[in-house]
Amino acid sequence: MPYQVHFISLGCAKNVVNCEQMMALCREAGHTLQPEPEGADVVVVNTCGFLSSANEEAIGHILQMGQLKAQGQIGKILVTGCMTQRYGEDVPTELPEVDGILGTGSYKDIVPALDMVMAGGHPRYFDDINAPVDEFGRVLTTPGHYAYLRIAEGCDNWCAFCIIPKLRGKYRSRPMDRVLEEARALAGQGVRELIVVAQDITRYGTDWDGRHHLADLLEALCRLDFHWIRLHYLYPDQMDDRLIEVIAREEKILKYLDIPLQHCNDDILRRMNRRGDRAAIEALLDKLRERIPGLVLRTSIITGLPGEDEAAFDELCQFLWDQRMLRAGVFPYSPEEGTPAAKMDRVDQEEAARRAELVVDIQSRIMDEWNEEMQGETLEVLCDGFDGQSMCYVGRSCAESPDIDGRIYFTAEAPVETGTFVQVRITGAMDGELTGELVLPGGQGET
Repeated sequence: MPYQVHFISLGCAKNVVNCEQMMALCREAGHTLQPEPEGADVVVVNTCGFLSSANEEAIGHILQMGQLKAQGQIGKILVTGCMTQRYGEDVPTELPEVDGILGTGSYKDIVPALDMVMAGGHPRYFDDINAPVDEFGRVLTTPGHYAYLRIAEGCDNWCAFCIIPKLRGKYRSRPMDRVLEEARALAGQGVRELIVVAQDITRYGTDWDGRHHLADLLEALCRLDFHWIRLHYLYPDQMDDRLIEVIAREEKILKYLDIPLQHCNDDILRRMNRRGDRAAIEALLDKLRERIPGLVLRTSIITGLPGEDEAAFDELCQFLWDQRMLRAGVFPYSPEEGTPAAKMDRVDQEEAARRAELVVDIQSRIMDEWNEEMQGETLEVLCDGFDGQSMCYVGRSCAESPDIDGRIYFTAEAPVETGTFVQVRITGAMDGELTGELVLPGGQGET
């Protein structure tokens, strides 16, 4: 019997892909994908469980669906993803609204789980999280002009603060022929910006033969019909000269690199179980900037890890000022149950939050300076659509990745089609985001 199914996806881009795969399996089984929860036979909440705050967000969504269920507006609730993998024993007890759960190794079991829950059962699927990556189709939920391409699953880095290896398993690269087959299909659907994702894309292929194969994959992707190829995340200790050479040479690869550094102080890096030290980080950043002109760097920073004294924090702030990385995700340290860092000395979380705010202020000032430098420049922008509130078109240059960075607002006299690339002259800034005007053929801006 076909069901009406509504999906809610929370968390990172990898979770988006998992949700899209479950949606495809449901559609292939004859079920209807419903855009709103009201009236659904089953609501599937695909959760993130990376941080306590992510778990709280997931619980909030589940409780909202529970209210709709109590009002008779939805039928059943299935919960999938990292939170269920992490707290599989607790979810059914603490959240009685939930009718069934699937772990991160069981996305492929969504259809039998639907059948079981609709028959009055309580499915609990938890397959091997270290098994080869499941290969099946997707229903794209991103705008049609950009999409994520997940090339690997799991993580072998075992950073002391991170629970991901316990939730997603060991690092497993997808076979290159399957990755390219999916990429060709995305290009055929009109995807113009391909965003290559994994917990660590730099390790791609190392689980096959110990060698890095990301550069080989990127060269093959550049032969396909994409205009932009964007990379998330590149770990600093895994970036070799061949990979840097390919990124620098291939025009389709955006000169925007997301390299999660987390810190710069040698003692804190050691406590984090990060490989390399400050000297190695600075040498890599110098090499990247030398070989890739116009490089935009994004990173992730954690403040307040146990052992971060005032001197270590001051060193971090000065490092950020000196390096002038344009983008940064800044997170106060959160002691996550099950991680080595949670067993370290207790941390003052209010102080960690205060330090995070100070780092955000530094990054805001760096971005303001960059925005000022961009005034009068003409940038290639991918149009994401029209914003009715600002009455402007919105888009992104190479420096803005969807959902995590800002946008560029621009005016245009003639209609601009979503998903097209246009030239925009930057004329101002608004709340930290750039504004501009469409440049007409011949180089003239519209007035």
